Amino acid sequence: MVMQKVDIAVVDYGMGNLRSVSQAVEHVASGKSVVVTSDAEIINNAERVIFPGQGAMPDCMRELEARGLRDVIINVAANKPFFGICIGMQLLFEHSEEGDTLGFGLLKGNVERFDAKKMFDVKGEKLKVPHMGWNQVFQTKSHPLWSGVADATRFYHVHSYYAAPQDNMVSAGETEYPNRFTSAVARDNIFATQFHVEKSAQAGLQLLANFINWKP
Repeated sequence: MVMQKVDIAVVDYGMGNLRSVSQAVEHVASGKSVVVTSDAEIINNAERVIFPGQGAMPDCMRELEARGLRDVIINVAANKPFFGICIGMQLLFEHSEEGDTLGFGLLKGNVERFDAKKMFDVKGEKLKVPHMGWNQVFQTKSHPLWSGVADATRFYHVHSYYAAPQDNMVSAGETEYPNRFTSAVARDNIFATQFHVEKSAQAGLQLLANFINWKP
């Protein structure tokens, strides 16, 4: 039996905003096949892959292992257009302070927790952790996925941990809370965001539309 070629695979590993992500993708993927799946073969054969994320990094890695998807995701993230969202960005790095968890190591650097002792805005007001809400993303390099998205556009964030890349060249966007941190990364066939594109209205849809048409 010949497997049907899927244009976009949204990885189902038991976590993540699967419904909202798939609906957002379908909204901008006219004429493309979009499948939410945990099937390794479908993911491997898809033209491009979206890895949504929500929850804790240790749980995420455990669920991937349980489904036999860890090596599959590492392979597709190294070889085809790959979009990671939230935890889907963090796991690309070597290590996370959350549960002392090893990541995929596709990008050099670590994932660190916001330091509660340093979380004050310019007025001295205490900032909450997790970081929740709409914040500006400052584009740190030009990239096809930023096409049609103005610099300093607001995107929706929900997280207590942030990526600290070893190489600033992989950073594609930064957010201030209260200091600047990397909120988008890009290298070769990989683009990933700490913020939730599926919850970020028109700007998020524009990023997804750009990804669907991206030829890295």
